[in-house]
Amino acid sequence: MKKLLRVLAAQMFATAFVLAAVAGPARADTPPTDAELAAEWQEAWDTHKFYKNVPPAPGSGVSRASQSISIEINAPAQQVFKKYSDFNNHIGRAAFLKRVATHKEWTKAGVRYRNLTAIEDVPFEGQIVSLHTHAQQRLHLSKLFYETDTWSLPGVVTHQKIVFKKLGPQKTKVTEHLTFDAPDELIDFTVANGVASHQQTQAALKQAIESGQL
Repeated sequence: MKKLLRVLAAQMFATAFVLAAVAGPARADTPPTDAELAAEWQEAWDTHKFYKNVPPAPGSGVSRASQSISIEINAPAQQVFKKYSDFNNHIGRAAFLKRVATHKEWTKAGVRYRNLTAIEDVPFEGQIVSLHTHAQQRLHLSKLFYETDTWSLPGVVTHQKIVFKKLGPQKTKVTEHLTFDAPDELIDFTVANGVASHQQTQAALKQAIESGQL
């Protein structure tokens, strides 16, 4: 049942993606180049300013909702932080995620910045729709937390703060603080689907880290 719900949710999101008509859906058999993705990322950054964590204005047609989820992983905090924060490790564990294109990385004042695009291939009406989520990740290396801001069609923005708390030499609590901004008619769906997706990824990363696969 959970798998069916995830598929239906993905199809709903793909429908919203197509109806947005901001850009035509990319087919998975003609993947964009990294240069094309970087250009998309820059346009999203400049146009939608998804890095600004400003609540939507009343009457704007956009709503905000937040939720936090946690999981305990039996491994040292530094190890968990390193493995968990590498989005390439989410491939095959996050639903539909196929690739992560990193456009730029740099370090400033102890914070590691990454500009990237996550590519998800979602089945929709017998075809594969490629969804692009543009993001900036900021890793606070000495404080064991990272932040990520994302934008994707049809105008969905997320702000995430993922905190790694040492519970013991071999146990770490990971808490994801998630904030979603989405069109009013999509906010409930966005939160439910987004939280479920993050919970699935949490569980998969826990298994992979604890088993030594990562």
